Amino acid sequence: MIDDARPTGSRAAGATGPGARPPAAAPPGTAPVSLTSAALAAPTGLPPAALREAIATELLAARARTAALTDCVEDHDLTAQHSPLMSPLVWDLAHIGNQEELWLLRNIGGREPMRPEIDPLYDAFEHPRAERPSLPLLPPAEARAYAHEVRGRVLDLLEASPLEGAPLLDAGFAFGMIAQHEQQHDETMLVTHQLRRGGPALTAPPPPPAPADAATLPADVLVPAGPFTMGTDTEPWALDNERPAHRVDLPAFRLDTTPVTNGAYLRFITDGGYDDPRWWTAEGWEHRQRAGLTAPLFWHREGGQWLRRRFGTVEPVPDDEPVVHVSWYEADAYARWAGRRLPTEAEWEKAARHDPATERSRRYPWGDGPPAPEHANLGQRHLRPAPAGSYPAGQSPYGVRQLMGDVWEWTASDLHPYPGFRAWPYKEYSEVFFGPEYKVLRGGCFAVAPVACRGTFRNWDYPVRRQIFAGFRTAADVAAH
Repeated sequence: MIDDARPTGSRAAGATGPGARPPAAAPPGTAPVSLTSAALAAPTGLPPAALREAIATELLAARARTAALTDCVEDHDLTAQHSPLMSPLVWDLAHIGNQEELWLLRNIGGREPMRPEIDPLYDAFEHPRAERPSLPLLPPAEARAYAHEVRGRVLDLLEASPLEGAPLLDAGFAFGMIAQHEQQHDETMLVTHQLRRGGPALTAPPPPPAPADAATLPADVLVPAGPFTMGTDTEPWALDNERPAHRVDLPAFRLDTTPVTNGAYLRFITDGGYDDPRWWTAEGWEHRQRAGLTAPLFWHREGGQWLRRRFGTVEPVPDDEPVVHVSWYEADAYARWAGRRLPTEAEWEKAARHDPATERSRRYPWGDGPPAPEHANLGQRHLRPAPAGSYPAGQSPYGVRQLMGDVWEWTASDLHPYPGFRAWPYKEYSEVFFGPEYKVLRGGCFAVAPVACRGTFRNWDYPVRRQIFAGFRTAADVAAH
């Protein structure tokens, strides 16, 4: 999930982060479950000096984004709870610093606690989001000062670290985990900004227009039957639920070339999709009735036109953008209405990573190189999805576009461990979430930073969640197509 580790209303969308304190029994630089250095080998083989520079760059980029998300509003907006589903922004701000201190300064560096009295306030397991506004949280200025002091000491620690010799140190894993954690909280804070009432506080340029071939793309593509390698043993900062790599053999299937658009989803609404129980699971129909769902979250109809609220601005719903802010139940109902289904998690990953020419799995749809602006809409460069069919340079070998970035994509799969899974660095990292309660999302969204997005990354959330930046694409069995 996106940020912390408490299951009830505590995460915006599945991406795991170190939401609890490290195990008290673990001495500095160790972890309760060991991974081999080979499993954490840096894919680029960076020497220590270059690895330190890369880590510092990621940490500083995350902090610059945190500052942009918290400096753009007044203190009363930082301390307010804009939705019971979310923490006050000031809680996220201090929690980021507290987790950095716990994992890096104390666990890796063996330092004495800076402010041990605040640990319980920022333990995500101890306090669900609904309780956090009532806690004696650090006020904004103090939270900023604390996080700043922690970061200064962490950069000094990084400069002296060998970045090898223990599982949490190898390939800078603990530092990478903290960089991902902060960026995941930044995504959570961006969700809070979307829920916040009031005028715009954030600005960003629009994504580029759709490429010339977007209108002529096939509706879907064929992914032939056969095995592929799912998961990873080599991604240095991959989380435990992404491991280990294993072979999966799938029958042939078809997958939408692009995510489902607003325009396509509007046809589902117009055709009475929300009023016909044929398209909904029993649980989904019950939830639709109980919650009064009639359209994606933040949409409303006015004067014969559909409008949406996006970061404080009300605007017409653009037909060509991927639909966002829909629950799993809504995505599943649309797919049934369209005579299709949601793809499984394995189908999504094969379409995104498998290269049929070499029979290997790539790190990303476009290859092994890191995401660049021409590949995907990531990192909050834009505050909205790009038009469907964008980023041809980022398409997979099968011709599927926008598998990374733009919108998280709901899959049909429940969250389960891979064969041979081992919890690391502690069981609550993801193990406590395995089971039918959560649905898997894949691919990231426009709010996800590249450091926290890869072809193996697994996200998850409750099927009712709508405030997250989630959309979907559909699939079909070949025999039924």
